[in-house]
Amino acid sequence: MSNIKQVIVFRSDLKLGRGKLAAHAAHASLTGFIKTTKINPDLVSEWLNSGQKKIVLKIKDEKELISLYEKIKKKMPSELIRDAGMTQVEPGTLTCLVIGPWYEEEIDEYISDLKLL
Repeated sequence: MSNIKQVIVFRSDLKLGRGKLAAHAAHASLTGFIKTTKINPDLVSEWLNSGQKKIVLKIKDEKELISLYEKIKKKMPSELIRDAGMTQVEPGTLTCLVIGPWYEEEIDEYISDLKLL
């Protein structure tokens, strides 16, 4: 059995409230789940049956978030998450990036320097 995880990377410069963070983490997780299901349903089944491992990390700002996304977007399922702008930030603000669920060793090549949120 392979190690599979999902990673959600938040911008630390936004100073989002806990409710907004929770909502965007849920949005990101579901988005990653749907995207990966279309690419590799067997991997998703394995992830679902092995505890749905998730890690939430932080990154400095929008520039670094986009840079990370550009490096991985063709290598593994990933998606940038934007806010609707109803409360704390402007419409369309990039809040986070979801990676996977995907193979842990492949993800780790790109996130090893990031800290937990």
